[in-house]
Amino acid sequence: MFVRTTYATGDPAELDGAVRAMTTEGREQLFGQPGFRGAGLFVDREVGKLMTGTWWDDEEALRASAERMGEVRARMLAGFAATVTVDVWEAAVATRPEAAGEGARFRLIRMDVDPSDADALVDAYENGALPKLRAMNGFLGGSLLLDRAGGRATVGAIYADQDSLAASRGPVAAVRGEATSRTRATVRSVEEFEVVMVESRPPSP
Repeated sequence: MFVRTTYATGDPAELDGAVRAMTTEGREQLFGQPGFRGAGLFVDREVGKLMTGTWWDDEEALRASAERMGEVRARMLAGFAATVTVDVWEAAVATRPEAAGEGARFRLIRMDVDPSDADALVDAYENGALPKLRAMNGFLGGSLLLDRAGGRATVGAIYADQDSLAASRGPVAAVRGEATSRTRATVRSVEEFEVVMVESRPPSP
């Protein structure tokens, strides 16, 4: 699968308007697109940050949706966003929850990785980090996304609530350090968000 992410920052006072638009009209537009497989919407209300991830069967479906969803995105974010960044990723490892309850939280880790080490990072996450994450209280799912040509990666993890997210910080830091030392990856940022929406759509019959 392939993923398109949108990262927008703006006035926190205008954030709720963008959230309402994206969970109503934006969601309806997504579900009408061929090859759409699910979406997540995450916010930091205090700082004024919004992040979305939309999941697609393949690169062709993602690219075919780009123009239409770009128009929708611009309209949805017009009243909020001062900056918008859109990226495309390969879903190298995906263990997404079908849904997340009220109060769920999301942690995003951004990394740089040499393209020659990308497969090693996939192995370190899938066979080293992920089993340890699954053993943590409140862990609902996580994914590793890659931009192989650009030498970039992100790891996203969803937790059931703020308490389980907070309790995971120390153990996850140890897991992160072990994985990056094995793969020569460099961590660029660690961010945490409120989960507004997580939905998965089964493939068409």
